[in-house]
Amino acid sequence: MTPSVQFTQHRRARRASGFTLIELMVTVAVIAILAAIALPSYRSYVLRSHRSDGLSALTQDQAIMERCYAQNFVYSASCAGFASSVWPQTTPGGYYSINLVVTTAPAGYTFTATPLNSQVADTTCATIRIDQANQKVGLDSGGNPQPSCWNP
Repeated sequence: MTPSVQFTQHRRARRASGFTLIELMVTVAVIAILAAIALPSYRSYVLRSHRSDGLSALTQDQAIMERCYAQNFVYSASCAGFASSVWPQTTPGGYYSINLVVTTAPAGYTFTATPLNSQVADTTCATIRIDQANQKVGLDSGGNPQPSCWNP
């Protein structure tokens, strides 16, 4: 074989070992479809996991309020277990604002958690509440009850 024929065959072999533009575009399209499916699912998972910040704060505040009632026989927003009696308070993770309403007749209270910051996108559980009778209520952004809010 002459050197020019060897060079031409070598050049063809090198060209055939790469990817074509169509192959790259198909790969990009597949990745885009997978991302379009995975990202909303991931976002929903993150919102549900952040919901635990509000749920744990509500149950802890409820325990403090019940302990206060057991000691003083009255529900009070200024119980010793609260770090500060200023309401609303922000949850430790910063995803919810907790507000307290104390009623005297009949004696009771209601803790309400409303989303803050990135958690505002959680329209499934826009409001989460718990009261002295341990009634747990979750409401979506339209005000409809959502039992899944307390069972993430």
